[in-house]
Amino acid sequence: MKLQNIDSLSFVAIFGPSDPVLGAHIQSICEALDVPHLEARIDFEPFSKELSINLHPSQELMNKAFRDLMTYLNWTKVAIIYEEDYGLFKLQELVKAPDSAKTEMYIRQAGPGSYRQVLREVRQKEIFKLIVDTNPKHIHHFFRAILQLQMNDYRYHYMFTTFDLETLDLEDFKYNSVNITSFRIVDIDNKKVQETLGVMENFQPIGHAILNRSGVIQAEPALIFDSVYVFAKGLSAMESGHTIKPTNLSCDLEKPWDDGLSLYNYIDAVAGLQGLTGNIEFNEGKRSNFKLDLLKLKKEEITKVGHWTSSDGINITDPNAFYEKNTPNITLVVMTREEKPYVMVKKDANLTGNARFEGFCIDLLKSIAGQVQFDYVIRLVPDHMYGVYDPETKEWNGIVKELKEKRADLAVASMTINYARESVIDFTKPFMNLGIGILFKMPTSQPTRLFSFMNPLAIEIWLYVLAAYMLVSFTLFVMARFSPYEWNNPHPCHQDSDVVENQFSVSNSFWFITGTFLRQGSGLNPKATSTRIVGGIWWFFTLIIISSYTANLAAFLTVERMITPIETAQDLAEQTEISYGTLEGGSTMTFFRDSKIEIYQKMWRIMESRLPSVFVSTYEEGIQKVLEGNYAFLMESTMIDYAVQRDCNLTQIGGLLDSKGYGIATPKGSPWRDKISLAILELQEKGVIQILYDRWWKNTGDVCTRDDKSEWCRYAVFL
Repeated sequence: MKLQNIDSLSFVAIFGPSDPVLGAHIQSICEALDVPHLEARIDFEPFSKELSINLHPSQELMNKAFRDLMTYLNWTKVAIIYEEDYGLFKLQELVKAPDSAKTEMYIRQAGPGSYRQVLREVRQKEIFKLIVDTNPKHIHHFFRAILQLQMNDYRYHYMFTTFDLETLDLEDFKYNSVNITSFRIVDIDNKKVQETLGVMENFQPIGHAILNRSGVIQAEPALIFDSVYVFAKGLSAMESGHTIKPTNLSCDLEKPWDDGLSLYNYIDAVAGLQGLTGNIEFNEGKRSNFKLDLLKLKKEEITKVGHWTSSDGINITDPNAFYEKNTPNITLVVMTREEKPYVMVKKDANLTGNARFEGFCIDLLKSIAGQVQFDYVIRLVPDHMYGVYDPETKEWNGIVKELKEKRADLAVASMTINYARESVIDFTKPFMNLGIGILFKMPTSQPTRLFSFMNPLAIEIWLYVLAAYMLVSFTLFVMARFSPYEWNNPHPCHQDSDVVENQFSVSNSFWFITGTFLRQGSGLNPKATSTRIVGGIWWFFTLIIISSYTANLAAFLTVERMITPIETAQDLAEQTEISYGTLEGGSTMTFFRDSKIEIYQKMWRIMESRLPSVFVSTYEEGIQKVLEGNYAFLMESTMIDYAVQRDCNLTQIGGLLDSKGYGIATPKGSPWRDKISLAILELQEKGVIQILYDRWWKNTGDVCTRDDKSEWCRYAVFL
C-alpha cells in the first residue's frame, strides 16, 4: 500500500516498513492518529516512542552483545567496516563504550567498489579483528576481496552484524581456519520453529522463497511473522473485554483513534509468547528479555557455540570453538633471554635449533606447546634486556620491543608482569608468583675468645652476680660474728676453756659462698638461724642463675650467632657503607624507579647517583658482587632461592618488598594469550609446574646442604 493511499481508510495498525527513513515518517503519522505501529527494523534512537512496537532488538542492546563478545575474546585492536551511511550511527555506542578506551579502533566506510582497498589498509595496519556491517546483497564482493588479499587464515576474525550468516555462501572459508562469527535471532533447533517453518515451506507458491532455498528463514520475514503474531494476541486480548470500533482516519484532520492507545497497551503487555525469534516481551514498545544465539564457522559447517542475553551477557557453551587445540601447522617465534635456571644454552656446539636450550622455561614451553598444539622456534633477544620504557626516547627495548613490533609471537622467560608492560603487550596468567628480596653475603661468625663462656649472660648480669657474691659473703661474715651459736670451743676435750672461735671467718665466708655457687659444697654448715636464712637465700639465687646460664649456654653452642649489619630495606636506605643495586633494564629497576613509597624513592635516588654504577647487566654479575662483600643485590625471590641453595655464603635478608608474577608475554590482541592461559592453569592444577620447579631448583645435584658447622658445635649438640 502506498503512503498516499492511507488517507480516509479504516485500519487499526500499521506494519513496517523496513527502511529507516520511511519508517520514521510512518511513525510520526501513527503518533498523530493514535494508531499502533508494529516494526521489525533497526531503531537507532535509544528512547521509547509513542505507539511503537518494535520486534527487532534495539541497537543499544546489540552493541552491548558485540562488546561482551569482544571482551570475552580479548579484542584490543579492532577495525569496523560499515557500508550504509547510517552504519556509523548503528555502531556509535560500541565506539563510545567505556571499555573501548582500552581498545584501538579503526573505522572505515566501504562499498563493493572499495572493499579491497579498505581491507588492504586494515592488513597493513596489522589488524586481525574486524566487525563487518555490510549489505547482505553485496557480501559476496566482500568475501572475494578477503580471498584476493589472503586475509583468510587463523589470525583473522570477522564478526558480522547480520542475523543471516547461515544463508551466506561460506564454501571458500570452511577449511582454512578463518574465524567467522555472528549472532542469530531465529533458533532453528527449536521444535516449534521447525514446525512453523515446515508449514511455510509447504505454502505454495512462495514457500521456498520465504526460506531462502536453504531451509533457514531470514531474520526480517521471521520478525514480520512475529509482529503479526503479537498483533493478533494483543487484538484478541482487547476484544475479550472491549468492543473495537475501527474508524476512518485522515492525515488532514489528524483526529486520533479512540481505541488506538488501548490496543497499543494490550500489545505492549504481551509476555511469554514464543515466536520464530524466541521469547517475545516488550518494555515500553522495545523488545526485551530475548536471546541471541552465537554462531561460528567451524571447518565444514556453522554451529552454535553460545548465546547472549541482556541479563546474563555472553555465555560460551563451546570454549574450544575459539581455542581449538588442533591448530594445523603453525610455527610461532618465541623470544627469550638466557637466565639460569629459566633458559640456559647447552655447551655442546654440535646442537642446533631448539635443542640448544634447556631450563625451566624451556620445559614449560614444551608442555604448553604439546597441549595447545603448535610448533615453535626459540630466539634470544638481541640486546639481552627484558624491556624497559625510556621516557627520553619514548621507546621500549628488549623483549617488549620485539613483541610490540611483531617480530615474535611469544616471550617465554622470567618476565615480570607489571603495569607498564601490560599497557603495550599482553600477558597470560602467571605461571610463578614471587616478590623482590635482598640477596646478601652470609654474615661472619663471632670469633672465639677466652671468655666466650660468659656470652650466655649479659655483662650487666655478671656484674650483678659479682656484687651479690660480695654482699652475701660480707653479710654472712657479719651475721656469724653477732650470733652466739656460731662461736665454738676449738678444744672439745677441755670444757672449761675460755677460748672460742667462729668458723665463718672472712676467707671461710667467701669460700662457703663460692662452693654453693658452683654447686659443690664447702664443708661449712651454718648453725644459727640468721646465717641459715642468708645461706638459703643464696642457694635459691644460685639455682636460678645456674639454670638460666645452662639453658642459654646450650642455645649458644647449638645456634651459631652471626653479625648481621642489615635486616630490612630500611636498614639499607639508612646506611652508606653497603652499596646496593638491581638488574639493569629489569622489572626490579622499574619498581624502584616508579615507586611512590618514600623509602623506595630514597633507595632509587641513592642507586641512581652511585658511581661506579651499582646496576648490573646479569644476575651472575650481581651475585659475584655480593660475594665480594659490601654489596646487596635486589632481585626476584625465585632467583634468590636458586642462588642461596647453591652457595652457602649467600643468604636472603628480610622479607619480600612486593608481590608479583612471571607470565608468558604476547603481542596485543594475540589469539594465543587465552589458549596458553588455560594451559597454564591446567598444568598448575596437575602439579606439573611444581615438578618442574623442584627439578631445576632442588634436584640439580649442586645444592648447598649447609651442614659445614664446626666440630665444637656438633659436640655441643651431642651433649
